[in-house]
Amino acid sequence: MDSNTIIVLCSCPDQESASSIANHLVENRLAACVNISSQVKSVYRWQGEIETADEYMLFIKTATSSYDELELTILSIHPYELPEIIAVDVEMGLQNYLGWINQCTNK
Repeated sequence: MDSNTIIVLCSCPDQESASSIANHLVENRLAACVNISSQVKSVYRWQGEIETADEYMLFIKTATSSYDELELTILSIHPYELPEIIAVDVEMGLQNYLGWINQCTNK
């Protein structure tokens, strides 16, 4: 089943930037809903060093057709030099909910 829906993961350095990005995406119909996680601990390699940071994860629900504009928008407002932007296809889900996501992101 092709749902035409994706979940985009994006980590943010603080709650303020996470909320700002989430609000911008929903206000501009690039996402139907964005969940902001509680603080998570991230461990990653950056510029040859192992780094540890407290971050907030965005779970962005959107239509596949909105991805390109959503990515460009995140890149333009995200504080990181190289933000995490990973899209995961939604293979199945409650049809009414998936329809709502597509309706909310239809410009």
